[in-house]
Formats: sequence, structure tokens, C-alpha cells
Amino acid sequence: MIITYAHPFFFWLLVLIPLLAAYYFLFLNRKRPAVHYSSLGTFKGINKTFRQRFIHMPVIFRLLALSVFIVAMARPQSTSQSQSINSEGIDIVLCLDISGSMLAEDFKPNRIEAAKKVALDFIDSRPNDRIALVIFSGESFTQCPLTTDHSVIKNLLRDINSGMLVDGTAIGEGLATAVSRIKDSKAKSKVVILLTDGVNNAGSVDPITAGEIAKSFGIKVYTIGVGTNGYAPYPVKTPFGIQYQNMEVQIDEDILRQIAKDTGGKYFRATDNSKLKEIYQEIDRMEKTVIEVTEFRRKGEEFLPLVLAGLLLLLAEGISRYTFLKTIP
Repeated sequence: MIITYAHPFFFWLLVLIPLLAAYYFLFLNRKRPAVHYSSLGTFKGINKTFRQRFIHMPVIFRLLALSVFIVAMARPQSTSQSQSINSEGIDIVLCLDISGSMLAEDFKPNRIEAAKKVALDFIDSRPNDRIALVIFSGESFTQCPLTTDHSVIKNLLRDINSGMLVDGTAIGEGLATAVSRIKDSKAKSKVVILLTDGVNNAGSVDPITAGEIAKSFGIKVYTIGVGTNGYAPYPVKTPFGIQYQNMEVQIDEDILRQIAKDTGGKYFRATDNSKLKEIYQEIDRMEKTVIEVTEFRRKGEEFLPLVLAGLLLLLAEGISRYTFLKTIP
């Protein structure tokens, strides 16, 4: 429950409370009748009476009552709110190349780590979608099936490293595995995001054939070619430690472009970290989840308890002022 105020400007009247208190204690209280003594030694050791201790209570009751009435004039209202959310999610498979060439360092720190970073950000931007993870190199493997538990898929994505599978670049097999994971989905939109940095040279499924299968199941494939133009530094283990060799960047862009076109997706080329991030952001914008949110609000007036409290304080002031704290005019 949330408390709001219909007329909050009345709170400015609360400034009067400290001013009235100061006026009473600095001026009115000094006008009380007094008896002058040459010495107060006779009264030492005499405890104050109950009446002396609580002589100011009527004024305190009145100031408290005034404060409560001011808050009541601001008209406090309780607001209860609920939401009805209808989400038409999208099922997405991230299909990631983890071949040895993904260790090239034309991206920072390398291609595979850069791809993992932007994929993690992409997952965070899709809270209402089911997401799966497929990895491939010389063969393919489903790292995580479709799930809404994004913490699980993010942890599995972080643990991915090159060398987990037989080396090679089986683009067709990776795409075929991704299709098999999403083909039976009932989601309004089925999407595969395939990222690779090479040319298909392994696996038993041709990439174009895998694309045709995706098309037959109504699966849209976005393809991303990763790698700078020309040559890229690649770490090589030698008896003398890690040394770098410049390797030519070879991406079968024609096949990737054809797969994207046939399935209604789009082909992208990422040549550095920032470009790769922009690509995922563009895909995120193109594949928006439809979320219908209906809000229900109910307001209730809450000033009556404050009015009753103020009246009780005034009653307490009257009782105390005209009974045990009564003064002689």
C-alpha cells in the first residue's frame, strides 16, 4: 500500500508549530505570577510535584493536535496497485562458434570473450524471452536448452572456452542443432543468432541445407561474421611460449548472407568490439517482445483516523488543563 496526499501544500502550515512553541516558551510562559525570595536555600532538596513536572502538557497536547489536523487537511490517501502482465515472448537460440580461430585477438581480449560479453548483455536485455545456447566448432553441442532461467544460461555461457569440442568450423551442423532445439516452439517468433569467424569445413550438414530447414519451420536466422578485414593476430603455443602469427581472416559471407536472406533474418559483419555490440543491440530492437501491462488502482481516504486522533489530543488538553493542571487566573 502506498500513501499519497491530495493537498500536500497544507504541509507548509507545519512551519507554524515550532513558531507557536517558541512563542509560548519564550514569552507567554514568562508572564506567570512569581514570588520573589531573597534566597532559595530553604527550598533545596524539595522534589518537584507532579503538577510542576507536567505543567506544559496542555500546550504540548494542543500543538500535537494542530499538527495532526494539518496532516489530515493534506488529505492522505492509501493507494493499492496491482498489475496484470500478458507477455508474448520470443524464443531465441544463441549459436556460438568456439573454434580455435575464435582466440584471435583482433577483438579485445579475443573474439570468443568479446562474443560472450555482448551475448551476456543481450540476455539481460531480454527478461521475458526463453533463450537457449548451442556451441559448435568441428561438431555441435547444446550447452543449454530453452529456458527463462537466465542466471543458468549466463553461468554456462561464461564457462565456454575454445577447445571444448573437436576443432573445426561446422556451421551447418551448429545451425541444424539450433533448429532442432527451437523447431517445436509455440512462441510467436523463433530466432537463431549464429556467430562465426570462419568457413564451413566440418560436420555432415551443409549450411545452406540447414538454412532451408530453418526456413521450413518458420525460424528466422540472424548471422554474424566476426573478424577484422585482412589479417588478425593469433596466439600459437611454441616451445618458447606463446607467440603470435598473423592469420588471414576468412569468413564465408556469401553463405551467411544467403542463410539470413532465405529465413527472413539479416547478415552482419563485426570488425571490432563496438561493432559487435551495435549488432546485438540492433537485433534486440528488431525482435521486440510484446508485453501488455494492465494496472489496477484503488484509493481510500485515510484522514478520519487523524481527525479522531486530533480530537483525542484536544480532549486530553481540556482534561489536563481544567483538572489536575488547572491554574489560578
